[in-house]
Amino acid sequence: MDSDTLHYSLDLVSGNGLTLTTEQRAALQTSLVILKRNYKFNRVLFWGRVLGMKSDYYIAQGIGEDEMSDRKCLYSFNCIDWHLLPPATDALIEEVAVATKGCFTGDPSHEYEHTETRRLGEGNEAVEEEVMVKVNEEKRLAVTVFIIDKEVAVVPRGAYMKNPNGTVQTNRSFEGLNPYETGKLRNYLHFSEPKNLKKKSILEMADLNPSIDFLDPLSEDIPKGSWSLQFEQGSRVCMIRSLLWQGLTFFHMPMTPQHGYIYTGQGLKSLDLPFML
Repeated sequence: MDSDTLHYSLDLVSGNGLTLTTEQRAALQTSLVILKRNYKFNRVLFWGRVLGMKSDYYIAQGIGEDEMSDRKCLYSFNCIDWHLLPPATDALIEEVAVATKGCFTGDPSHEYEHTETRRLGEGNEAVEEEVMVKVNEEKRLAVTVFIIDKEVAVVPRGAYMKNPNGTVQTNRSFEGLNPYETGKLRNYLHFSEPKNLKKKSILEMADLNPSIDFLDPLSEDIPKGSWSLQFEQGSRVCMIRSLLWQGLTFFHMPMTPQHGYIYTGQGLKSLDLPFML
């Protein structure tokens, strides 16, 4: 959700209860401009809010040269003071998956502990050793934001383009999907590294435009039915909600370049979804 159109975008998704107080909006309007200047970002997005038991985390993202890969995440408790989150490396993701569970506490220094048994050595010389894995909540927050973006970040087809040098940038000629295209899930793409694109046959690739069709469409997701598409406000706005990460809401206004998404939830994945569909 772009900070330049934050108030307008929040009004579009307010029907879902995804809104902020007047004080929080005013604080974001000022602090995100300062954030953009201090970190020299090209754009700043308001990503959403992760709910905690003591306090909530407000998340912002700074965009560099590449819209998809050059991103930095920051969190705040008061929408004024922002703190940089560590990058989500593969090692950190593995540690968080092993050690953390349950709801967020709202304390970034809170430590999650997990004891696991590791086998060291080979053959008769192998020795079992108990290892304590510790991860603080700040690292868990960084991994959670990264995974949500990887799995359910959504953009309309044509909103971004890939240059010959591989850089992903906004498509300035994008004027929005028409009303017919807006109602089709295949016209919305995952804004993350594609997984299914490389598996397509030559005949399937022949119908694609490599400059804009470099991402995976939502219609190919497994399990089927993990997305809810609805029109609201008299068919003026298209809303797509993720049932896998409940709290993720994407919006797009047909025939306009206005689109974005916001997350407001506990940062927990609905692992039971395949059994509920």
